[in-house]
Amino acid sequence: MCKSTFKKATAAFVLGVFTLAASLCTEVRAQETSVDPAATQILKRMTDYLGSLQEFSVHTQNTVEDLLESGQRIDSDVAAHVIVKRPNKLLSERSDDLAKQFFYYDGRTLTLYDQLKNTYATAPASETLGGMLDYARQSLGLVVPAADFIYPNAYELLTQDLTSATVVGKAVIDGVMCDHLTFRRPGVDFQIWIEAAAQPRPRKLVVTDTGTPALLSVTTLIDDFNAAPGVPDTRFAFVPPIGAKAIPFMLIE
Repeated sequence: MCKSTFKKATAAFVLGVFTLAASLCTEVRAQETSVDPAATQILKRMTDYLGSLQEFSVHTQNTVEDLLESGQRIDSDVAAHVIVKRPNKLLSERSDDLAKQFFYYDGRTLTLYDQLKNTYATAPASETLGGMLDYARQSLGLVVPAADFIYPNAYELLTQDLTSATVVGKAVIDGVMCDHLTFRRPGVDFQIWIEAAAQPRPRKLVVTDTGTPALLSVTTLIDDFNAAPGVPDTRFAFVPPIGAKAIPFMLIE
C-alpha cells in the first residue's frame, strides 16, 4: 500500500523552478556582458534595505504560466502571505481555489500543512534562514514565495553570472512610482520594479525561463508590506490541529 507524501511542490509553493536563487543553467553560452552599474546599485539598495529589517511581512499574488500538450498557454494564480523574523523564523500561507497550505519554520524544524486534507509533513532544518531555504528547495522541492528576497546574501544570488542589467525607466505599480530594472543570467531573465523612495521595497517581479522556446514566466505582485508586523515566536511553531495526520515528505533524489 502506497504512503501519502508531500511531493515536489512547484505548484505548492511558488516561485518553483523559476526562483532566481535556484536558476543556474548548466550550459553557459558565451555572451556579451552589458551591466549598467545604475541598475545593480538600485537592486543592491533594495536588498540592503530588506536585509536590514529584523522582521517583515508581505502579500504576494503570483501568476504562473504553463503550456498544455496542445501548445496553448494556461495561467494559474496563487496568493501567498509571508512573514519573516530574523534570524531564523518564517511563516507562509499559500491559497488558491484548490488548496490552502501553510509553511512553518521555527529555527529547528520546517513543516508543510495542508489544511484541506488536514495532513502535514515535518523535517529537521538548518538553524539559519538561508540554510533552511536551500534544504527545502534542494531536498524537498519546496520554494517559499519571495524567497529570493529573504536570503541574507540576496544581492550576490540575484547578480550571480549576470550578463545584462538595464534601467528601463520609471513606472507606476499600484499607484507607486518605481524604478523598472531588467537583468539577464544564463537560462533566466528577470524584471523587477522597486519603489523609488526612501524605503526601496520590491513591488513586482517577472522571472522568465529562457531555457525553453515557450519563454514561460512567473509574475509576482508584492503589496501589503509591513516592516514591523510584531509577530510572536510562538506563531512560527506548528501545532497539529485535532485529527491532523502526519505523513512523510518525498525527498528529491
